[in-house]
Parts: sequence; structure tokens; C-alpha cells
Amino acid sequence: MTIPQLLLCLSLSMLCISSKPTEKKDRVHHDPQLSDKVHDDAQNFDYDHDAFLGAEEAKTFDQLTPEESKERLGKIVSKIDGDKDGFVTVEELKAWIKFAQKRWIYEDVERQWKGHDLNEDGLISWEEYKNATYGYIL
Repeated sequence: MTIPQLLLCLSLSMLCISSKPTEKKDRVHHDPQLSDKVHDDAQNFDYDHDAFLGAEEAKTFDQLTPEESKERLGKIVSKIDGDKDGFVTVEELKAWIKFAQKRWIYEDVERQWKGHDLNEDGLISWEEYKNATYGYIL
């Protein structure tokens, strides 16, 4: 190997070693958003209502009077207070929010299942999936 070839190999090696990766990878796992609404407590509490109650339950609260809303929220707070000490801790609140989100996921899975199980036999065949997803006729 001649000196120019050696210098070329050495410079290419240094270039590869010192170059920064072009693709930035996010190494932090981010939890999904609790609501698709904007989180701005200065304007409204829609995001908080979705996170706290679940999207479907939050819709029903939008149609209640303030008195009815307060009464129903009081009942929900009693459910959140796991140790029944009259106070809601941060951990109890986190557990409730996770419960509400999981409940929504399970309800959505059930709805999706029913939408794909076209012959209602409790199983989804490839034909049923293809028909329900891509709109093919049975």
C-alpha cells in the first residue's frame, strides 16, 4: 500500500468515526396524550375532563347543569378515593386516570372487534378483516 492510499484510507476512517449520525432517535418513551384536545387551563378544562373522566363520560358532563355536574363529580371522587379517607392523593388520581384510559381502550377494542367480526361467530377470519378494513364485499 502506497502512502497516498494509506492517507486516503486513514482520512476516510477518521471521517466515518467523527461524523455525527444524521438521524436523531428519541430515546425517551412518551406516554400517549390523555386527550386530543388542547391543554390550556387558562381557556377551558376540556383536556382535563377527558383525562379525568374519559372522552365519553366527559361528553355527558358538557350537557349537565353546574349543580348536576358537581353532584356527579362528587360521586366520582368517592370512587377515586381508594382508601376512603376523604382525600384524593396524587397516586389515587394517577390510578384513576389510568383506569379511565384503560377502560376507553377496552371499550374501543370491543367496538373494533364487533365491527370486524361480520358473521358474529366470535372469531375474525382474514376474509372478515379484509372486508371490514378495506371494504371488500363478502
